[in-house]
Order: sequence, then C-alpha cells, then structure tokens
Amino acid sequence: MTGATIDHMISLTILIAALLVAMMTFNGLFATAVDYDRNRQVANKAVDLINTICLSPGNPADWGKTNDALLGFGLQDPDVGGYALSPYSLMRLNTVSDGNPLVYYGGTDTYYNNISTSYGYGILTPIGDCVNYTTAAELLGINGTYGFSFEITPTLDVSISQVSTEPLTLNVQVSGSGLPLSGATVTSHLFEIDTNDLSITWHPNVTLTDGSGSADIIFNDIDYANPVYSFTAYVSLGGLHGVGHHICNTISDDEFIVPLVEDFENGSLILTHIWEIENPGEPAAVFYNAAFFILTSNFNVQEYDLDCSGHLTFGEGFNYVPTQIPPSEVGLLIVSYKANNEVGSIIVPWGIGALGVSASYNSGLGSGDYDFVATELRQVTIDNISYQVKVSTWKLGS
Repeated sequence: MTGATIDHMISLTILIAALLVAMMTFNGLFATAVDYDRNRQVANKAVDLINTICLSPGNPADWGKTNDALLGFGLQDPDVGGYALSPYSLMRLNTVSDGNPLVYYGGTDTYYNNISTSYGYGILTPIGDCVNYTTAAELLGINGTYGFSFEITPTLDVSISQVSTEPLTLNVQVSGSGLPLSGATVTSHLFEIDTNDLSITWHPNVTLTDGSGSADIIFNDIDYANPVYSFTAYVSLGGLHGVGHHICNTISDDEFIVPLVEDFENGSLILTHIWEIENPGEPAAVFYNAAFFILTSNFNVQEYDLDCSGHLTFGEGFNYVPTQIPPSEVGLLIVSYKANNEVGSIIVPWGIGALGVSASYNSGLGSGDYDFVATELRQVTIDNISYQVKVSTWKLGS
C-alpha cells in the first residue's frame, strides 16, 4: 500500500504541474492574442485616421478659407482632390507646443499661433480661429479612446547658400532621402531690395542641377558688396517638387516687420514691428514696403499690387498698419524695411506649401508612454510641393 500511495502522490504532483504549465501557457497565449487584437485595432485606426485626414476636406469643405467653425475634420484640398492637402486648412491648425509657444500682441489684445516657429518666415494666425487638438480628436470620433499625432514634412531637401556677392552667386543643393537629385529643374526667383526706396525687383531664373544635385545661379546685374534680397528656388524632377528659400539682410536678426492675420476670409493682415511683441526698444521709426507675389502652378510668380508702404513708429504705444492680400491665391508676401540706414526683408507664405513649411500636430504629450504605436505614411502634395504625411496612433486607457 505504501508504494502505491507514493506512486499516486507522484502521479498527482505531475498532473498538477502539467496543469499549471498548461494554464500558464494558455494565459500567455491568451495575453498575446489580446495584445495582438488590440494592436490590430490601433493599426486599423491609424489607417482610418490618415485616410480621413488626407482624403476628406472636412466640413465645411472650404473651412481653411473662412472664419467658420469646423464641423468635420479633414485636410484635403477640395479644389484638387486625391492626396492633395489644402494649404489654407493647415494654416488654421493650432500647433502650439513647448518649442512653438503662443505669441501675444497687445495692440490687438490677441494671442497668435506661429506654425513656422520663425517670425521671418510665417504669418501668425489668431488662436481663436485655429483648430486645437481636442476639437480635432472629437470631430474624428476618437477623443478619450485613441491618441494621435501627425507630421507633415517636405519630401525633398532644398538648401541654399550664398557663394559670392560680386557678382551675386547662390548655390542650390537638392537631395531626396539623403541622395542628391541630378538633372532637376530649378525655377528660382530673386527679390532684390533697393536700399534707398525699398522697392522690390524680381529676377527669375531657370537652370538644372548637376550630377551632385547642385546648381550655381549667377546674377551678373547684381554686383556689389552688400545686397539685400529674398530668394526662393522651386525644384522639379520626375513628378516630385520641392522648395527652398534664403534671405540676406544688413539689419540685425532681431529687428523686422511681423505680419499678423486679422481675417482669413478676406485676406486682411496687419503689419507691426517685432519690438512691439517682444524685447521693447527705444522709440524709433521703421520704413517699410510690402508686395505680394502670386505663385502659379508651374512655379512662376505674378506680382499683385498691394499699395502698402510707409513708416511705423514703435516704442510709444502700439502701432500697426493694415493690408490685404487675395485670400484665395497661394503666394509670397515680401516686406522690405529700413531702420537706422540698415535694410532687411522678410518672406512669408500665404499657404504653407509656398515655402515648404513643415507642420506638427499633437496633444503636447507625445506617444512615448505607450507600448504600441502604429504609424502610417502617405505621399501628398500641398500647392504642388511634394510632402510626406506621417500619422501616429495609440490606444488610451488599459
């Protein structure tokens, strides 16, 4: 009996151990299945979100051109369709973050969103007309369920540097995915600033990049030591398009005119001086002249007469001047200015694709605390410029 009892106990122990191992294995398989199903849901949601963002114009379809409240979120350009995003809807995104904070201007008692992070290259938009992250999440039907972010960046990298001034020579270097683009067409525009009357003269040029993706552009009629100008280069090759820009001023980097959006629907802007927004200086006057250049589909420009010039006095209360651009025309606003016999210019886009501005849209918290983040990529165009959209999605809660 003793031997049989021992055998039974050993058998029972083995059976219990086998059951425990089986249960642990089953629990592991079950947990893996649950994780797989949750991750599959997140991946499917990422596809849904990027398709909604890229292939729906939202409601109303032209919300980027108006001051209307948004009823449905989407960034597709309703005039083009397909994977083309609206340059105006992107201007109405609230992209405020730690690295890109709100800008307050006391002259209008308004906070502004700065999508470009640099005063000299972007028009500041009133935060009350911008769509914040929470509103977008609610309109997409994921608020409290999924978190998301998206980044919109140019596909091509176009860098510009000044090689010499006598004559003025600029080098354009083009690359895509780290590789140089040879044989690309470069359509460039130099906006020369007259240092006396601040008039803006436009110099067009078309050339090709060499085997290293480089092109030198020489302006023989500009041959002096300290030219002041804004320069853009639009690059095309095999259906891909990119843009780069460069500015040369004789005035310091912390003195310039700042455009602020007053009304999206009619293209109303106001111009003020940076010292009225930050770092107030001694009372002084700055002379200015503004011009708007409409960007055509083949990257040529047409000048639009703003009839906007004069002088601003700052440091003694708030002072700004109104101007108006054609609200439905993608283009470049160029403002030349002079203070203390030093001259500068800024170049800012109406429609972010005109200068290849990047945009990042998120809650400010990021996705680093989540185990699984699904990403989707799409190739799109904005103002005919090639961009890549990356949407990241994660599950909120347990």
